Amino acid sequence: MTKLLSNPCCHPSSSTTFSCFHNESLCSSKKMAALPISGHFSKWPPKSFTRIQLRRSDFELRSSNGYPLNAVSLQDEGSVVNPLAEEPNFSDSAEGDSTLSITVVGASGDLAKKKIFPALFALYYEDWLPENFVIFGYSRTKMNDEELRNMISRTLTCRIDQRENCDDKMTQFLKRCFYHSGQYNSEEHFSELDCKLKEKEGGRLSNRLFYLSIPPNIFVDVARCASTRASSTTGWTRVIVEKPFGRDSESSSELTKCLKQFLNEDQIFRIDHYLGKELVENLSVIRFSNLVFEPLWSRNYIRNVQFIFSEDFGTEGRGGYFDNYGIIRDIMQNHLLQILALFAMETPVSLDAEDIRNEKVKVLRSMKQLLLENVVVGQYKGHSKGGKTYLGYTDDPTVPNNSVTPTFAAAALFINNARWDGVPFLMKAGKALHTRRAEIRVQFRHVPGNLYKHTFGTDLDLATNELVLRVQPDEAIYLKINNKVPGLEMRLDRSDLNLLYKARYTREIPDAYERLLLDAIAGERRLFIRSDELDAAWALFTPLLKELEDRKIAPELYPYGSRGPVGAHYLAAKHNVRWGDLTGED
Repeated sequence: MTKLLSNPCCHPSSSTTFSCFHNESLCSSKKMAALPISGHFSKWPPKSFTRIQLRRSDFELRSSNGYPLNAVSLQDEGSVVNPLAEEPNFSDSAEGDSTLSITVVGASGDLAKKKIFPALFALYYEDWLPENFVIFGYSRTKMNDEELRNMISRTLTCRIDQRENCDDKMTQFLKRCFYHSGQYNSEEHFSELDCKLKEKEGGRLSNRLFYLSIPPNIFVDVARCASTRASSTTGWTRVIVEKPFGRDSESSSELTKCLKQFLNEDQIFRIDHYLGKELVENLSVIRFSNLVFEPLWSRNYIRNVQFIFSEDFGTEGRGGYFDNYGIIRDIMQNHLLQILALFAMETPVSLDAEDIRNEKVKVLRSMKQLLLENVVVGQYKGHSKGGKTYLGYTDDPTVPNNSVTPTFAAAALFINNARWDGVPFLMKAGKALHTRRAEIRVQFRHVPGNLYKHTFGTDLDLATNELVLRVQPDEAIYLKINNKVPGLEMRLDRSDLNLLYKARYTREIPDAYERLLLDAIAGERRLFIRSDELDAAWALFTPLLKELEDRKIAPELYPYGSRGPVGAHYLAAKHNVRWGDLTGED
């Protein structure tokens, strides 16, 4: 069964435009086989491989939430349905051996070396990968298998609770790693990769996962080459795509349109690694499995919610890349907005991926237009502290001297529905600030007629209960409450009911990439972004970004290592909010 492509997408001319062209060799009267998104599965026998259970009595897929997956997930309206994307055929061949082939495209890049290969090794070390698997690195860099192994071995680490000799496990893992050098737009080179994959797969039923750790302007090239020359013909083929997913609504929509020339929506896994963070995963558990919280989760008891992201370093040599995007595109439009949608969504019908993503999309579509008057932008400047001089953003030689790209942004957003009407959702993200942190802060309303308000003086903010989920560093959940200080006098104190993860749990917390890679292998899409979700997110931020850039709004300068621009405090005060991370209590 085949899929006719009359206008496959070409190599984009820039990172912001994804145009299409008519290629006679691919299009004129020829048909291109689409990737099968469902295929046969077999038993994977590693010792502790319980996260994915492969039979439907026996043959039921489970993922990070422990919930059974649907065989076919929701298709976007208007998308072309792949005729091969049907219920898996659990025939006799499904009971035979299968193999998993993972290709890291852009294998010589920093992301691959620092995150992807270490995450794959961690999954192997913990026995989460199937018995038969192979990993290929693919990039333009000339190297051989041994050079790839030497490169990635420098970033591999073992778990704290070592059960086996680390060196032996590392050696065994590296023996599964191979390399192929090629151009990203060369179908010939991907055909060579396909031959190597088949050789390693040894005739077994093959499932293939491609991780695109590359700039977005070559996503479509790789999708085209992989789909036509290196996709599995017997099992599934999936593609993980790293952000940024365009720069605005138009470029994002064009990128999605071009990718769907070669892939179905069910094959595209748009990764946002923040959704794989342990505390973000725990957000829904805290809300939906604790009676003490769910009844409070509305405008009746919550007066504001804050999503805070700060880094204590600047662009650190990434100025050229960062200047094309800025902090709003880099952090707010994806990481923080995704967490907001998870926080504010209604109770889903089930834990199925599509039910959860449907509720997230409803939240995004219910949000009021983001106005410039509810946004503050800043840019860090050079500063001397403790005898050390820190360069400003425009001091970076890769950044234009007159750049107005924000390295800091704060915004007040509102959701126009019955649950959240009038509640300000404040976002704040910045580089070169006084500390490194990412957290969600829920500030509750004051107690009506509080009998003890005189004890707090005139500052009722001190009497506010606050729930804090610290995503990083030092993962923790704590609830600020008011209590009496022991003694004969009536003196109140604000204390924390604290769950500090490193004190409560002895096991090392898995990296977000480990969870997301495992979910992609399992076909669990709950933590990946659907195309309509992406459209709704860009629809919210694109008008603001266009206005900032068209009017060349100058960012407020703030010293490197400070708490950010003063304007962020005025923005919070305008909505009767005090930033929770600036009280000095944490």
